Amino acid sequence: MFNRRMFLSTSILAGSFYTVPGLFAEQLTLTPNQTDGPFYPDKLPLDTDNDLIIINDKITPAVGQITHIAGKILDANGSPIKNAVVEIWQCDNNGAYLHSKTSNKAKQDSNFQGFGRFATSSSGEYYFRTIKPVAYPGRTPHIHFKIKVAGKALLSTQCYVKGEPKNDKDGIYQSVKDNKQRQSITVDFAPIPGSKLKELSANFNLVLGYTPEMP
Repeated sequence: MFNRRMFLSTSILAGSFYTVPGLFAEQLTLTPNQTDGPFYPDKLPLDTDNDLIIINDKITPAVGQITHIAGKILDANGSPIKNAVVEIWQCDNNGAYLHSKTSNKAKQDSNFQGFGRFATSSSGEYYFRTIKPVAYPGRTPHIHFKIKVAGKALLSTQCYVKGEPKNDKDGIYQSVKDNKQRQSITVDFAPIPGSKLKELSANFNLVLGYTPEMP
């Protein structure tokens, strides 16, 4: 389901992303549902681990600014959800998705995985290594997220870049009218101090309108 070696090798780095001061100081804000869009992969890649930068045993990495995105999957009570499957997909640095009908297909980065999965730990934590999302015609930069529990899809949403000017004119982003919900999907992609590759880190926690007692 995911590359455990990759998780173990990055757990120290990713661990610094999980703490969210004041997370439970006020009522949790449910993560808003958003469209999957037309480009959920119509054919999944053979490699679906949580490292989208390297495909299988290839040496050449994907083009783009390396980003470590991590967080927790929480239920409506704020409790972590264990073994939730987190799926992400996004366009490559040239604006092409892993989909047969993607635009800009001629320039598709063959070294970008485009899709990944991760099963959460007992503390609800997940981690991916990917690239900073870029814009493509008609959309602001974003990463798609889908959360599944016991094989059932419970949430589809999108993660946006804080401070991105294109957010103001993006219809899907602006469709979230509740300010707290909109803030909950708007994330700071911050430089990692001392990174020679100018890597970024992003912390994205998702709160599902779900409790273990629900059918």
